[in-house]
Amino acid sequence: MIPNKPRLTIGIEEEYFVVNRSTRDLVSELPPKLLKALEHPPFGEVSPEYIRSQVEIGTPVSNDTQELTEYLRGMRTFVSDTVSEYDMAIIASSTHPMAEWSAQRRTEKHRYRSLEQALQGVVRRLLICGMHVHVEIDDEDLRIDLMNQVIYFLPHILALSGSSPFWHGDNTGLKSYRPAVFRSLPRTGLPDEFRDWSEYERFVGVLVDAGVIEDSSKLWWDIRPSGRYPTLEMRSSDLCTRFEDAIAIAALYQALLAMLYRRRLKNQRWRVYSRTLIDENNWRAQRYGASESLIDFGVGQLVPMSVLAEELIELTSESAEELGSTAHVARIRDITAHGTSADRQLAVFNEAIASGAERHDALVAVVDHLIDETVEGL
Repeated sequence: MIPNKPRLTIGIEEEYFVVNRSTRDLVSELPPKLLKALEHPPFGEVSPEYIRSQVEIGTPVSNDTQELTEYLRGMRTFVSDTVSEYDMAIIASSTHPMAEWSAQRRTEKHRYRSLEQALQGVVRRLLICGMHVHVEIDDEDLRIDLMNQVIYFLPHILALSGSSPFWHGDNTGLKSYRPAVFRSLPRTGLPDEFRDWSEYERFVGVLVDAGVIEDSSKLWWDIRPSGRYPTLEMRSSDLCTRFEDAIAIAALYQALLAMLYRRRLKNQRWRVYSRTLIDENNWRAQRYGASESLIDFGVGQLVPMSVLAEELIELTSESAEELGSTAHVARIRDITAHGTSADRQLAVFNEAIASGAERHDALVAVVDHLIDETVEGL
């Protein structure tokens, strides 16, 4: 039986670093008055994160990407304007160019204390920010079916979103270093393939009954059924510095799910490949971002991301038109042509070094670039 057409409403969660405008390093913590002010956004939610120099926003549920654009624009503007009153700024980047995890202070919440007790050193290294996209799929079995299929495209999404080339002041040689840090935790990476919702629930039940986790929120996969909402939550991407790129990634993910549902109506499915093969593409996405190639498993060859982007735009064209997101999805063409945040950060750093700047000053220039680009176009 074909499940009813999913609503595909959409929402975004973003995590931001808060930096001191004078030093460009992370602030040690947010003042109580600032935290209080952040509790009252014009819409959506703002909350503290595990590291005291981070804040997280969650947009309201959006009916389409046009609505989502206005929500994300408004929330970034609110957080940026609020912290600026305290001589601070936000940066939308999955790593800070020069901050060190050992110097950070942790938020005193029971949930975070429990995490640190359970995970020890690996969780203390989590000086990273991410972006999560929720798309509503009411039918639970359909949620699992689409999760199994859309996993193929997660490396493409990661490649298009890279924003973490630096770690502790070092150029890592990767366009996305965040996954290398995050995957030191258990229950990360790609999930298994599940036949249906019942099998997924049995999997969760094994871990809960054994006392390993309290609930499914402790599954930190690149994609998962949300434990809070009737959504399929994409967690594989870096945090996009330009908010238009964030909307493009969200629109692409939503359109891919819609495309896969349309194929199901025609009794068609996207082939499910081994997780090991998908992980090979995940590595290439981490290493090269949008500037190189991924494996097209259908033809068994490396294909440039610029070509794959055109294929994604064509593949999702009908669904994007129906969703009203054609222009947003098409923006991934610009990302492959002009680079991701990681490419721009590296260009700023290399230009500063070439001009005679010391390493620290070059990293400061990168932070200044991120401050400006985070609010660009708002």
